[in-house]
Amino acid sequence: MPKHVLAKLEAEHKAIKQALLVDIPKEIAAAASQGDLSENAEYEQALAKRDMFQSKLVALEKRISEIASLDVSRLPKDKVAYGSKVKLLDLDTDKELIYQLVLPEELCDNPELLSISSPIGAALVGLEEGSETRIKIPAGTKRFEVLELKTIHQQ
Repeated sequence: MPKHVLAKLEAEHKAIKQALLVDIPKEIAAAASQGDLSENAEYEQALAKRDMFQSKLVALEKRISEIASLDVSRLPKDKVAYGSKVKLLDLDTDKELIYQLVLPEELCDNPELLSISSPIGAALVGLEEGSETRIKIPAGTKRFEVLELKTIHQQ
């Protein structure tokens, strides 16, 4: 389980809960004290903000549960999966590329990190060293060969 991702999401969860329990109720009360609620834009905005934060909280709780249940010991040892580093050959350009498959929450400015849920990342999952694949991306179709694979267990 990627503990650093869970820590980041739990901090976000705490901030959203704080907003829902303290900050937004104050905004709603302040807006409501201005009088007629039927034509009170601030009140409507505060209610909409509360609803948005509640939706975010539900989605975040679901994501935390999914990530907490990820058991890296059960990931394959010979196929591309979460945490794998893959060296690919772009069969259209003969260029070699190296990626590490990560969760979307782990992405940063590192060009070697590839989200496991991106079109290329998702298509690579389950491939073995020597496998070739065609991947539909927004710009068309790409063809890759997996030249080298290091799973999370080998790093």
